[in-house]
Amino acid sequence: MYDEQQRPDHGPLAGFTVGVTAARRADELGALLQRRGASVLHAPALRIVPLSDDSELLAATKDLLAQAPDIVVATTAIGFRGWIEAADGWGLGEALLDRLRGVEVLARGPKVKGAVRAAGLTEEWSPSSESMAEVLDRLLDHGVEGRRIAVQLHGEPLPGFVESLRAAGAEVVGVPVYRWLPPEDLTPVDRLLEATVGRGIDALTFTSAPAAASLLSRAEDKGLLPELLNALHHDVLPACVGPVTALPLQAHGIDTVQPERFRLGPLVQLLCQELPGRARTLPVAGHRVEIRGHAVLVDGALRPVPPAGMSLLRALGRRPGWVVPRSDLLKALPGAGRDEHAVETAMARLRTALGAPKLIQTVVKRGYRLALDPAADTKYGAPGA
Repeated sequence: MYDEQQRPDHGPLAGFTVGVTAARRADELGALLQRRGASVLHAPALRIVPLSDDSELLAATKDLLAQAPDIVVATTAIGFRGWIEAADGWGLGEALLDRLRGVEVLARGPKVKGAVRAAGLTEEWSPSSESMAEVLDRLLDHGVEGRRIAVQLHGEPLPGFVESLRAAGAEVVGVPVYRWLPPEDLTPVDRLLEATVGRGIDALTFTSAPAAASLLSRAEDKGLLPELLNALHHDVLPACVGPVTALPLQAHGIDTVQPERFRLGPLVQLLCQELPGRARTLPVAGHRVEIRGHAVLVDGALRPVPPAGMSLLRALGRRPGWVVPRSDLLKALPGAGRDEHAVETAMARLRTALGAPKLIQTVVKRGYRLALDPAADTKYGAPGA
């Protein structure tokens, strides 16, 4: 029998596959997921134009050098550092820093504050919440009419932020620190889309709104948008680093999960709670069986299962304790055709992978069933319940 006190030798995400759409910090996110046992499918949904190549940033920098702003809002550490580095590359770095030394600088959070100070500047204020909404509230409370405000944009929309400042009488200069463009090679993105609509992944992560919008756009181009939305509605968990990132998905009616703190670490911790919580756990033949994405926990031991076997096990798990005909199981097998012998072959491999053959019973001339413990029969009810 399963000992509830035993410590598993695998991570909380073992047996799950997580899609990563990030272009920036994808390696960091992937490593955090893999460290907790997940398999990772990475497809950057965007690429970032190098700062020094961006003519819009150069134009905005020259505009601010010609006419100083009253306030600068720094939104990301990498963006602020990149702006200073790009200005250095154009021979304008010292001039920009001189201009910003006499300006009120608002830093969105501690990382941004660090970047501002590393540049030799001092921030006037930084919100404890790291929220742009709090930055906006402060600006409006202090009054912005007639003031020139430079806002460091970072590739993500700032809903209502710029509009609210302009409505209050401010002149707003956008500083586009880097620009998002579609990836040059769309093959990984297409592979991720196919894996999502085919339920080959368990969760799909987003760390920027443009990445979410780009993936939705590519799905629409390929005629896969309805299938993608269906998968995200029902089977694949969409996880976003924060509410701004979730906006393109919410516009399509997709509910997402988000950590309380908008960081990669809390995002991964959230997945560590959500994915195991969604897995089906059944008492079968005296064992505790937890059905995950591409593996099964049998009494806490991780058992990798081939894709065909997982398809059969999910079909049996939907009707635990009840006989599932071979014909139904054949339909569950990907690309199996009409030969019911394929079910027998896949079933034999599944039993071997599980390491406990008595979990699945053969019912002669009828099909197969999960050997659900008798005490659990009333709990799981009739087929389809």
